[in-house]
Amino acid sequence: MEIGSVIRHFREERGYTLEEVARKTDISPSYLSEIERGRKRPSLKTLDKICTVLNIPQESLLPEETKVRLGDKIRMLRLEKGLSLKDLSNKTGVSFTYLSEIERNVLHPAADTIGKIAAALEVPLSLLLSHTENWIGHKLKSVRESLGLTQTALAAQAGLSPSLIGQIEAGKVQPSLKTVEKIAQALGISPCYLLVTQNQLEEMLVSMGPDLRALLLNENVQAVLKQICHLNEKQLRFLLKFIEVFKQAELE
Repeated sequence: MEIGSVIRHFREERGYTLEEVARKTDISPSYLSEIERGRKRPSLKTLDKICTVLNIPQESLLPEETKVRLGDKIRMLRLEKGLSLKDLSNKTGVSFTYLSEIERNVLHPAADTIGKIAAALEVPLSLLLSHTENWIGHKLKSVRESLGLTQTALAAQAGLSPSLIGQIEAGKVQPSLKTVEKIAQALGISPCYLLVTQNQLEEMLVSMGPDLRALLLNENVQAVLKQICHLNEKQLRFLLKFIEVFKQAELE
């Protein structure tokens, strides 16, 4: 979906009229309408105002990566080996229906299930859980272009050189955490969005028990996690220290 379409989706989902959002963001209804229809590209400042009113992170408006997910990998490897879903089911002892949902990325399988699938496909487990090289570079370029920024413009806002932005996007250099934070701040997104890959999230999810997965679906828990993603390094270290002290107090 284009940024304008996503803005309209969240606006309508929250029950706001075009005029209400325009008034709250101090922009004209006609300009907001042009943004929603994809005829105008909002500035970062305008985008930040809209996201604040709609109470959503800016990364919610950014395009999803065209990335091979766990289910896609399993399906491609299965077909490459000439196996049907039934064949893979027989080899793994996992039901046909469950495998189908995994391949369609509807379900995140448990770690032992992924191990069985990897063994049946005769591939290392790391192949199913590995992530794409230059992930940061690909995501950075995608976000920058979706916001209509040149490398030079982004570099100026982040206080970096255009050549460094170009090298990061090309995968020639790996940025430091401090550099990632500067870029994320300039783009109005959280550093987590640039640093965490889809497969890393999948790997964490498959290692979780059903109770923990259910807890993560809680709206209040998700709200807290979103806030954590926007913390800087100093704030995050303070939070981790607080959690450690809290855990020690519970043991006493």
